[in-house]
Amino acid sequence: MKKFTLEKNGARIDVYETKEPPKAAVVICPGGGYENLSDREGEPVAKQFLQDGYMAIVLWYEVKKQPMLGNLPLQQLSDTVSWLRDHAQEYRMEKKHIYVCGFSAGGHLAGSLGILWNRKEYFTENTDLKKHRPDGMILAYPVITSGEFAHRSSLVRLAGDDPAKQEVYSLEKWVDEDCVPVYLWGTFADDAVPVENSLLLLNELAKYRIPVEYHLFPEGVHGLSLATKEVEEPEAQRDPDKHIARWMPLCLEWLDHVMEKKAAVTKIFR
Repeated sequence: MKKFTLEKNGARIDVYETKEPPKAAVVICPGGGYENLSDREGEPVAKQFLQDGYMAIVLWYEVKKQPMLGNLPLQQLSDTVSWLRDHAQEYRMEKKHIYVCGFSAGGHLAGSLGILWNRKEYFTENTDLKKHRPDGMILAYPVITSGEFAHRSSLVRLAGDDPAKQEVYSLEKWVDEDCVPVYLWGTFADDAVPVENSLLLLNELAKYRIPVEYHLFPEGVHGLSLATKEVEEPEAQRDPDKHIARWMPLCLEWLDHVMEKKAAVTKIFR
């Protein structure tokens, strides 16, 4: 494994390179309520993607800016995807997919780019909107809504206490036909980010016929990461769970399927 670190636009980027040319790349956004960043949702996840042949990038985005973050984390994710496309030849990524993956508030961040990528009002003036568009997004127990089922503290960190300003970051309200394909999972028992967050998003994805694969596991607390021994946190009841841990191999199957389908479509239209 080759790992190196970059600093870009105030964010730290850990890059994990494959020995062979990668299948694609996955940019990982750890969670933490936009207040902290979880190590358990960073390198352990990157290594799983790396093991399956994916270049993995962990984005340690800004969470400390006061009084609120606004669009800064989203711009940092945008810059990271654009940077990788600018250096595609160097990292053997020419014409290959780039996916965004996020957990909890990091899921909100990844989902923001996958849903809002073509809305210039969320990005700085010089942002190339087509360059930062991900080819798909992987959302683990994501924060989605600013409404009744909101993880309120995450929305406050982004937009402050004003409900109208928080609504700008309520992702289910902005889904349209340009949203990218989605892999989505969570647990029914999650009492930190209620399952309704994912269900609200799922409903909108269905309305616009956006391809989505959704796995809802009946048990399990919030923040399970890989749900393996490596990332266990007994004091928070984050115990290994073989059933829930299947989300990762299922996700890898989903990635293969998305890329195979895109390749088939490309071949037809050549």
